[in-house]
Order: sequence, then C-alpha cells, then structure tokens
Amino acid sequence: MTETPSTATGKDRGAAPESGLRSILQWLALPLAPHPVEELPSLRSHLIALRDIGGSAEQRALALDGLYRRSSTVIDSLLPALSIDLVLPVPRKERRIVRSVLDLLQMLADETLALFERGPPPKNADPSRALGLALWRSVDAVARQLMISDLIASPPRAGAWQQLHQTYATAQQSRLHTVRPDGAPRSLQEVYHAAVLLGCAQPASLTPREVLFLASYFERFCHHIEAVPNGSLRAPGVFWIDPSRDVPALSSLRKPIQADWPGSGFSSSALCLLLKAQIDQLEGGALPQDLNLPDFAGTAAGRGVLQRLSTRWGDAGRRRFHRRRQNHRTLLAAGIDGLWHLSRKGEGVNVDLSTWMITNESPEGYAVMHVSGKPGALTVGDVVTVRTALDPNWQICLVRWAISENPEHLELGLQVLAPKAVPATLALPGGNGSTDLQRVLILPEIPRLRSRQALIVAAGVVPRESRKLLLLIEGQNLIVREVNRTCVDEETGSIEILSIEPDQNPH
Repeated sequence: MTETPSTATGKDRGAAPESGLRSILQWLALPLAPHPVEELPSLRSHLIALRDIGGSAEQRALALDGLYRRSSTVIDSLLPALSIDLVLPVPRKERRIVRSVLDLLQMLADETLALFERGPPPKNADPSRALGLALWRSVDAVARQLMISDLIASPPRAGAWQQLHQTYATAQQSRLHTVRPDGAPRSLQEVYHAAVLLGCAQPASLTPREVLFLASYFERFCHHIEAVPNGSLRAPGVFWIDPSRDVPALSSLRKPIQADWPGSGFSSSALCLLLKAQIDQLEGGALPQDLNLPDFAGTAAGRGVLQRLSTRWGDAGRRRFHRRRQNHRTLLAAGIDGLWHLSRKGEGVNVDLSTWMITNESPEGYAVMHVSGKPGALTVGDVVTVRTALDPNWQICLVRWAISENPEHLELGLQVLAPKAVPATLALPGGNGSTDLQRVLILPEIPRLRSRQALIVAAGVVPRESRKLLLLIEGQNLIVREVNRTCVDEETGSIEILSIEPDQNPH
C-alpha cells in the first residue's frame, strides 16, 4: 500500500468545497480516484464542510448518505492491503494512511448521529427508520475503527469502546437494536456483538489476517452468544459489559462484578461448542465453505486461531504464576533461521540482534519493550530467542501478543517454550525424487510441562498426512534420526510445533 499526498488528488478532488451542498453532490457524482487512498483527503474535507454549510434536511441527508457510501467503498478497497502481515512496528507511511482512515470513520460515526440530533428528519421520512439508520451507521463506523486499530496492533482511540457501548444502549432504549437497514447484511445488534466478541478474542495476540478472519467469523456466528442474568456471571466463557467505561467486555473470572454494576453479561459457551464442532469437521476434511466459514479457516493458521479461541474461552482463564516487574536488558533474534544459526554456531554468526527491556516476567515468559537495533520481521505467532545477562543460554520463545502505539514503539509478550533448542535439518521427499531440506529446531522434554520432544517447523512445511520424519543433526558426527509425529501442539501463521517420538520400527 502506498501513500499519495493530498495535493496529488486532482483539481476537482484536492480542495475543500466552497459552494455548499452542490459542490459536495457534484464531487460525489465523479468516479472514484484510481487509487483508493487518494479519496481520503477529499472525503474528510467534505465531511468537515458539511458541518457548517446550510441547506435543507433532505439535501444534508442526501450528501451525508453519499459520503458514507463512498467512504465505505474506499475503506473496503484499502482493507486487503492491511490484511497482509505487516512487519511490526508498522512503518510510518502505512500508519499515516491508517490514521486517516480512523479519523474518517470517527467523523462518520459522529456526523451520522449529529445530523439527526440537529433537527427533524427529512420530509416524508419515517423518524424511527431515520434514527435506526443513523444508529446503525454510527455503531458500524466505530466497530470498524476498533477492528482497524487491531490490524496495526495499536490501542484504540480513547473513548471508542465507550462510544460503541453507549450508542448501542441508545438503540436498545429506542428498541431499534434489531434494525437491519435496507441493503445491510446484518442488524445493529449483530454488528455490535461481532465487535464485542473481537475485543474478547485478545486481538493483540492476532496477526492482521487473523483479525480479519475472526471479524468475519463473528459476523456470521455472533448470534450464538447468550444473555445471562447477573447472578450467574462468574463462570468460564462469561463476559460482562459496563457501558459507562471505555473498555471492551471483560471476563467475569478476571474482573469481579461490582455490587452496583450497571451493565449486561453474555456467555460464549454455545459459541465454544460450535467452535469445537467446526474444528473437528475441518480436521476431518470438511471444506470451509461447506461450514459457512471464511476460506482462511482451511489454513493451518486459521485452524490454529480457532483452536486457541476455543481453549481460551473454555477454561477458567486464571494465571498460574504472578508477574514480577523488571527493568533489565535482553538480546533477541527472530525467525527459525536466526535461531538455528545461533543454536548451532553461537553469537558470532551473521544474525540480526536487537536489545529489549524486560518489563515483567514469570516462569512462563516475559513482556519486553524494544530499545535498540533492528528487531527483524516480527509478527505475532513467530518464534524468537532471547538471552539475558543472567542466563548464558538462548531461550526459545513464542510471540504471543504485540502492541505498537507508534513507529518507534513495540512491546511483545513472549511465552518461553524451552531453555534451549537443538538445530536440525528435516529431510522431506520433493518432486522428481529430490529431497527438500528444511531448517528446524528440536525442543527437549520438560518435566511436568512437555512429556515428549517437540519440533518447530515453518508453517505448511510438513504435509498433514506425513507421520514419519527424517532428521539430520550435525555435531562432531552427523546423526540421522527417524521420528514419528504424534500430534500438532500449536499452529500459527508462521510456525507449527509438532510433538515427536522415536520411530520404534526404523527402516
């Protein structure tokens, strides 16, 4: 995705309208710019102008309707570029474009309701239908704003969650929450519930592709959540919403309910049962389209995110260990290749190392903040290795979440997989009788945590039907090991973790 300066949008597109509503309507009649990003400056300037210019209610409603529809088309055209797994932190150029989109969505959310509040609806218009459309568009704009913030691993705008909750509460009070405007694929309630569920899915632990996948999944299946009475809120998979607070829905097990709690609660138990059934069907060979699932569900990363969601919402969600605040430094390297070279040859090899500050730690892992050096191509779900001054070994970790407030800021949550790894080469049959060699990492057994050795491989490298694997381990001598894959412990968009055991019947 590239950025185009606002001065390059053309004579009819670059400047703010000067002749009132007629200029806006004339501009809306023009074809879209060749590149969607070129539309953003003019859309924003026309929305700003619409606040101050005169005109009848009919004209203003017509202009705002056109601006909303055109904005939706432009944003839909930009989303595919954002779904590509961006390197974190997101580069400044791409982040500026995203910020322009977020500002545009905020203006749409505000203006659709403000137009209705400023005066009576247009003549011959049904007041209830006009308010229902305004509420629907406002909720939809804020929901998309939250989702796009998730795509770049950035915290949402201050007040966004509160605005979403309170706009939905207004729709409930007006009995318009089940409204589905003409041409809309979902009701206002479904738009709201899908946004809330995405917030419950810990989007900081998702890649951009996974965010869009779950957003689409929840749009299709959000009706499976169930309202629960206040007395039964403390249970796994149950969340509560306080419309007066600027936060997503919170787990009832992690945040106790206050006595004067003003919100509502819902259970994801039925949705978890559906998730498990869909995962079983996918593992059995069913196609995503046969289950009304997005195509991404047919990939290893898609199945992995569904499995993590099912596990996360289905258990108690309690932390096993307390975190301790720290402020010491650690070195970090990213990717299987980097870890393979470091594990085999040590720090002297040509591997990008970056310095990070450990902000807190537990026996399970770390929260780290980037300090200096090139962090490499980092994404959630990738494997990294870290070494502190207190431990000479390179610990193998999985990136569980990422937060990036600006291009100079990046924080990661790391889960420790093993205190060290053995570098190996996986030999796989290739085409025409050739052999495909892949660098992999062997993780040792860990008492009371992992009963078997595990193998870290790049995602999609090992065919799902392959059970017997051949490993080459170089040391003082070349060791050839035949192993059996017993199960898939973890699947992400970057790597797979396979449990392995020695082959009892080697050829």
